[in-house]
Amino acid sequence: MNDVAVVVVGAGQAGLSSAYHLRRTGLVPGADFVVLDHSPAPGGAWQFRWPTLTYGRVHGMHALPGMELTGADPGRPSAEVIGEYFAAYERAFALRVRRPVDVREVRDAGGDGRLLVRTSQGDWTARAVINATGTWDRPFWPRVPGQELFGGRQLHTAQYPGPRSDVFVDRRVVVVGGGTSAVQHLLEIAEVARETLWVTRRPPRFRSDSFGEEAGRAAVALVEERVREGLPPRSVVSVTGLPMTEQVRRARESGVLERHPMFARLTEDGVAWADGSRAPADTVLWATGFRPVIDHLAPLRLREPGGGIRLEGTRASRDRRVHLVGYGPSASTIGANRAGRAAVRDIRSLLAERDREAPAVSPAAV
Repeated sequence: MNDVAVVVVGAGQAGLSSAYHLRRTGLVPGADFVVLDHSPAPGGAWQFRWPTLTYGRVHGMHALPGMELTGADPGRPSAEVIGEYFAAYERAFALRVRRPVDVREVRDAGGDGRLLVRTSQGDWTARAVINATGTWDRPFWPRVPGQELFGGRQLHTAQYPGPRSDVFVDRRVVVVGGGTSAVQHLLEIAEVARETLWVTRRPPRFRSDSFGEEAGRAAVALVEERVREGLPPRSVVSVTGLPMTEQVRRARESGVLERHPMFARLTEDGVAWADGSRAPADTVLWATGFRPVIDHLAPLRLREPGGGIRLEGTRASRDRRVHLVGYGPSASTIGANRAGRAAVRDIRSLLAERDREAPAVSPAAV
């Protein structure tokens, strides 16, 4: 059994930011805290992004605290650039990330106030846990009638192979989803597909104005409100709108980004709407987002009746030992950096409080 003050679960932007701030407070990586990451290599979810997502096309990547990302070739795949950056960051701050480690569950360790973290590589006890697992490993597939009947190919953004795949070239492709990834996929696929069709549940909102700091705070506040109410968080982009770039403007004018309402069901050879209209399809790409990876926290019973985890800042309302960084309003890269700092500040207060309480109970243990 390994015992530390803090276990950080995940080594993406949120996890590394948290580890950096833990180290700055004087805690020693590998001794006072440990970072557990299930991925085989540094890079977080970025290492799994499609090859055509180059660094120059990345939407809103912010540097990790204490080390800028400079001189990167904008034409290189973001998976390579950010993977190398994260690896260099781990080395620079000697964070000693352990991988691959799958965290299976987090529960109470017993009567001493510690948490038990069960993993594929042994168990840990800790006085606090920072959950920074992100969403990439839990792609959301909507349930639509007829999915099992569809004779073509279905895949999710998490499996997107790039536009030159035979699932897109000279095919009739339906892209489902109203986020940034859906738009990026459509712009690429439209160049090689026989035809494309864009389907969303709600009409997309394009943002033509510049997105400044004030607008960013307003968007985060809307996401925070849901989290405070214990509801599942919405993505930040769902409240910010889609950026209106010159490429997007041209695609709208050409009809590539002509939006259609969500279909009612899939058929053997396409999609069908409730009014009886149909469209043929060879491939359906579900760009329908992801959900937080938090099932391993289930033994702690943190969820509210609304389905989400209510947070006070980054701290779970139902258990002050648990912090969620990169969840809800801190799911953006800049949000994860700030949240990591806030979580560590709160945890240091908790540890200090427990240390002050320890002498009062120690005589009873003699």
